[in-house]
Amino acid sequence: RVKAAITYGSSTQVMAALTRLCASFSPPARLVRRGMSRFVRGEVREARQDFDAAMAMDASLRPRLWQRGLALYYLEEFEEGAKQFRDDVDANPSDTEEAIWTYLCESRLVGNKEARRNFLQVGEDPRRVMRAAQGLFKTGNGIEALREAGEKEAQGHDDFYAKLYEGLFYESEGDASKAKEAMLASLETNYAQRSGDYMAGLARVHAKLRGWIDE
Repeated sequence: RVKAAITYGSSTQVMAALTRLCASFSPPARLVRRGMSRFVRGEVREARQDFDAAMAMDASLRPRLWQRGLALYYLEEFEEGAKQFRDDVDANPSDTEEAIWTYLCESRLVGNKEARRNFLQVGEDPRRVMRAAQGLFKTGNGIEALREAGEKEAQGHDDFYAKLYEGLFYESEGDASKAKEAMLASLETNYAQRSGDYMAGLARVHAKLRGWIDE
């Protein structure tokens, strides 16, 4: 991006690109990257420590540290996890996934019915699969719509995400058998195996922590 800015951009664009590049090498940014690497290796507590350390160095990171919220969920620190995700949505009011993860945390605290009453309102997601996932968690209905949305996209991204969120939905509903089936199916998708997507790593961590896989 820096090279492109220098070649084609204005001086303002060059400076902005250089600023982003320098920020990516700052101590807080390095801690966030290390935390993300630790998380996908299943070192969830250590990942949380890195995210907290980054936030201590730069408090402005908090509204963007959705990775911290995911770690908190798997550490079963649901109240702090919900707060993290709500802060994220305050900063980005169109973030469907953070609204879902807020619900996942709060349903553990107050139950599904109350968590649905407090479901965060966000802007319309351009991704059909995430609109379907949002509707499912918000209403408790629409599993077929989510599955259909997952089947419509040729690259496999939506297939993975549909299965991931189906698994998370069934877990929130207390159906461990269906949760396991959907989550393991998400890991079998080509997208999960080849993309390097952080959420594919999360699916593996989820399955490992639940004792569904050994690796």
